[in-house]
Amino acid sequence: MWTDLSLPALARRPAEARAPSESPPPPFLRGPGAFILHYVRLRPLPFVALLTMVMGAAGCAVASQYVMKLLVDAMAGPREANSAAWTALAILIALIAIESVLWRLSGWLGCRTTVGIGVDMRLDLFNYLNGQPMRYFAENLAGSLGQRITSTAGNFGALTNTVVWRALPPFTDFIGALIVFSLVDWRMMAVLALFVVLVTGGLIVFGERGRHYHRTYAGHSNTVSGELTDVISNMWAVKAFSARGRERDRLARDFHVEAAAQRASWMYTEKARVIHDVSLWLVAGAMLSWSVHLWSIGRITPGDVVLVSALTFRILHGSRDMALSLVDMVQQFGYIEDTLRVIAQPQSVVDAPDAPDLQHRGGTVEFRNVSFTYNGGRDAVHEIDLHIPAGQKVGIVGPSGAGKSTLVTLLQRLYDVQSGEILIDGQPVRTVTLDGMRTADADVPQENTLFHRSVMENIRFGRPEASDEEVYAAARAAYCDGFVRALPQGYDTIVGERGTKLSGGQRQRIGIARAFLKDAPIIILDEATSALDTESEMEIQRALVRLMRDRTVIAVAHRLSTLTAFDRIVVMMNGRVVEDGTPDQLRRQGGLFNRMWRLQAEGLSLDEVDVEVEVENETVLRAGSGRSEVAAARRGR
Repeated sequence: MWTDLSLPALARRPAEARAPSESPPPPFLRGPGAFILHYVRLRPLPFVALLTMVMGAAGCAVASQYVMKLLVDAMAGPREANSAAWTALAILIALIAIESVLWRLSGWLGCRTTVGIGVDMRLDLFNYLNGQPMRYFAENLAGSLGQRITSTAGNFGALTNTVVWRALPPFTDFIGALIVFSLVDWRMMAVLALFVVLVTGGLIVFGERGRHYHRTYAGHSNTVSGELTDVISNMWAVKAFSARGRERDRLARDFHVEAAAQRASWMYTEKARVIHDVSLWLVAGAMLSWSVHLWSIGRITPGDVVLVSALTFRILHGSRDMALSLVDMVQQFGYIEDTLRVIAQPQSVVDAPDAPDLQHRGGTVEFRNVSFTYNGGRDAVHEIDLHIPAGQKVGIVGPSGAGKSTLVTLLQRLYDVQSGEILIDGQPVRTVTLDGMRTADADVPQENTLFHRSVMENIRFGRPEASDEEVYAAARAAYCDGFVRALPQGYDTIVGERGTKLSGGQRQRIGIARAFLKDAPIIILDEATSALDTESEMEIQRALVRLMRDRTVIAVAHRLSTLTAFDRIVVMMNGRVVEDGTPDQLRRQGGLFNRMWRLQAEGLSLDEVDVEVEVENETVLRAGSGRSEVAAARRGR
């Protein structure tokens, strides 16, 4: 048992010297190109088969144009015994049939491949996202993150569609047309090739310059999606504070900003189409005039004229599709790049290489000289040394901002400490796996978060393999079985988003049932009853007494009366431990715990207690500072 209220001001330490090491994202998340190639390499055979089918179908289309030329020339000859026309017709029909079959097969294979990759992609992004520290989720809207993950799979599908069905067929047409044109007139082949290369290259350069428009639009779109989700999820506050009009106006401003970015992205693409259409008109007219001139002087046949006209329009339209598809590819790359910029940030809380799972040995907890700061500011906790034996029940109290919740957050390794170390059962938490370490504790926070699922699923979340009977037993232990069975569908009742269909006390008891079911050796209670009415608190306290039996308990509490049966109380102030002892010892000692107890006994609210304690502490600190100045002056003399 000891007391230390003469706290020096906590100095700021260089953030870079105290920051935990960061783990960079895997190579495939470091850029859109590597990201896409990673998934293509996972399924090489389907992609090779897909490209082969598409090129084969496009090749059949070009061959059909040449066979059409043979048919026209045959029909222009003598009608008697003209078997060439019938042969050409048969080949033409066969090519059309083969082309159709290849297109349908490519569509089937493309669907299976793209959809399967979309599933893998979303799972991989979610798997990386859930490894981010809690600070990351506090800084990013949940709706925006979900939208980015979902849209990235859609962007990959759009990119695949663009490459396979909009860029590859025109390219195949172009190569085939050059071969066919060489059989008619090599000069036509050279002119057409030069035009296609110049226009396609120009449009690619033009499209690349507009990449920032597409990236900006993607960023605004994801942000607006997150803002909209945030407003919808807080609809109670919107209605309660008559804010429907205000929120509509705020969203309208966001929508207009997004719309402006969308228009800029869209109109840039339209400019590329205008440039190509003008070029198409000029070159198509020139090529057709040239072919008619060659026919008029007997250099080519009518079939050649038909072939040149058909292939010219096919190639010129195809070159436009190919160039614009490349512009769209830049757009899709921009969307994926924006997602990776947000999601693929380095992770600061990760498993050590080859880390083992935690070995459970009763639930001993130890803090060794632990310090931690948020974002390089002053220490939230400073040089904490605590040893909690297995089975001990420890209450953590102190004014608001003392570092109580930070301490239990660090124990769960939601953040990594900057100095010192935390041990569970003698094993440093940074040397074991995160999932293995978190099997050792069950957390009951001030406000339990429930999923938009049934009561049964929410309780079973604590231990997915639990049987129905085990779930019922946990619910009875948490005193929630009665009200759950009274719900419309009993344990199958959907609780609503974040459990909004239930009262605060009901949500809390379901959270306690979940902790019962997990059956962990360490129980963490972070002000588990502070937000409840008296009746709900009494019911939950009964449940907690059963939950804490034969377990190590670390409870953060504002209501000191809830800790009277605890083995030990740790009092914190300004990130330090200032008192440590049994409740009776600390009350007799007359320090900070006794002042807080006295103020609460006088009927002050929790906020008023915090204010009174802060005033008294400031007085103590000023008195201590004055004594230090007098002593220094005497030493100077």
